[in-house]
Amino acid sequence: MVAAAPPPRSGPAPGRRDPSPGVQLGIDDLGRPLVDITFCVVDLETTGAGADASITEIGAVKVRAGEVLGEFQTLVDPEGAIPRAVTVLTGITDAMVVDAPRIGEALPSFLEFARGCVLVAHNAPFDIGFLVRAAEQLGLARPRFETVDTVRLARSALLRDEVPNCRLHTLAHHFRATTTPNHRALSDARATVDVLHGLLERVGTLGVSTLEELVAFSAKVAGRQRRKAGLADHLPHAPGVYLFRDRTDQVLYVGTSKDLRTRVRTYFTASETRSRMGEMVALAERVEAIVCATPLEAEIRELRLIRALKPPYNRRSRHPERAVWLTLTNEPWPRLSIVRAPAPDAVAIGPFPRRASAERAASALHETFQVRQCTTRLARRARQSPCVLAELGRCLSPCDGSTTQELYAGEVDRLREAMQSDPTEVVESVRARMRTLSSQGRFEDAAAHRDRLALLLRTASRGQRLRAVAACEEIVAARPAERSPGSWDVHVIRSGRLVASGVLPPRTPSAGWVATLRTTAETVTAGTPAAVAAETDLVVRWLESDGVRLVDLHGDWALPIRGAGRHHTLVAEVEHARAEAVPADERRAGGWRTQHQPPR
Repeated sequence: MVAAAPPPRSGPAPGRRDPSPGVQLGIDDLGRPLVDITFCVVDLETTGAGADASITEIGAVKVRAGEVLGEFQTLVDPEGAIPRAVTVLTGITDAMVVDAPRIGEALPSFLEFARGCVLVAHNAPFDIGFLVRAAEQLGLARPRFETVDTVRLARSALLRDEVPNCRLHTLAHHFRATTTPNHRALSDARATVDVLHGLLERVGTLGVSTLEELVAFSAKVAGRQRRKAGLADHLPHAPGVYLFRDRTDQVLYVGTSKDLRTRVRTYFTASETRSRMGEMVALAERVEAIVCATPLEAEIRELRLIRALKPPYNRRSRHPERAVWLTLTNEPWPRLSIVRAPAPDAVAIGPFPRRASAERAASALHETFQVRQCTTRLARRARQSPCVLAELGRCLSPCDGSTTQELYAGEVDRLREAMQSDPTEVVESVRARMRTLSSQGRFEDAAAHRDRLALLLRTASRGQRLRAVAACEEIVAARPAERSPGSWDVHVIRSGRLVASGVLPPRTPSAGWVATLRTTAETVTAGTPAAVAAETDLVVRWLESDGVRLVDLHGDWALPIRGAGRHHTLVAEVEHARAEAVPADERRAGGWRTQHQPPR
């Protein structure tokens, strides 16, 4: 057990006024300045995430005003075997904790070290939950610390464009931490110190200077935010798109609602707890509205505006061009390839949001079909050395001439059928592989295969639905309007693109009204993609919703009878299982429940 503490600084903290006795403090002086707060940044390593897991290591760093006051580190004997997976992750072995103190000795020492501090942890519910449970098991008084969770603070302070997630390793890299997290308690605590300082610097620019302001940062409605509620006064109670603009008229944020005025007003109330929205509202000088005939039109206008303007405070749909597709190449020895834009006649699955997702789906196909994975263009009569995959029997090896064109073409035909119309062979192959791995106790490997299969099926099913609608020259459909009984929302869709929308009033002859709507609709050139996948996806969801009636159809709107959609139950089960196992730092649920420790 190691603890070290240099002598504390004396005198008033830098940057804080030292008022004379008897002087009445102003409103800006209320609260405890962060520069005066002593934080104890703690990290635990454990034998697992469940209630029966035990602590194996405690690491902590005590800091104030950016200065390290002391460190605490000890291994802890969990009084049981450490699972192999935990040893692989942390490097802590049974031999290392044999002579370590038990929790009954280690915990009181840590609590004494942290006395009087504000406790900080990355995913605080996890670490604090273990400390509280250990204290209760030892019959000690329940630890009652003021706490700061760097995961929660990072979600409030950082934009998605800055960091893809709030994992410790990601944040440490973002803030250029001097210590790299490595799943050891003291190293991770040191990295968390740098993350904490980076976050405090960030929120300081937003006016957060006291501990009370820090704790309430993500929930507090600033006065300037409430004062701007008048920006919504001119907006109508109608569906449409709203655009927040700053003093230079730049668009900050684009949103959509069935009731523009009601929705925009929520940005100035306590119901809006996202700090980035508070930051956006602080910059906004006016709100522009575009009234739309129907909610679907509003959603699609929002999508198109975000794509065109790329507002800084929108996270979703800003970069549809980053989507990729998994395609089958057209060459003498075809293979799977990941591309940005597939040819109109290409055999393709997509879109995938990122390349890594497409690679995982490709892995599921490569498990089943022995097509080549090399990227070299091969001549029809290739003569090269075989690769390792060929030697393992996972490739027919056209590179060394050991297969015939007929045999390879048959394999490609099976792959093409799985991608376009019937993935049953892939499902059966991956499930068989999962059963084998499970029988060997390799459950994590089996889960990885399961997730790849679900990703492939989900994306293939979505792509088949999108292509079916995009292949139709024109679809006219209607659904009862929610806002006006007796009215109908009517949409004209051409090649997957919404080209006209309107509301058919009650007791209005529909034939002439629909004919006028179609005449005034946007023209779409035949044979060219009319909309991005995200837009067609919105159209498909509306067409598949309850109450929709087809008015007219030009084209064949059909799905493969044995397509990927047949396996929707499998996909739903996997998504449910993954949702139950999502790391705590990826959740947005509140409260201080003990949760799974996030990957670092």
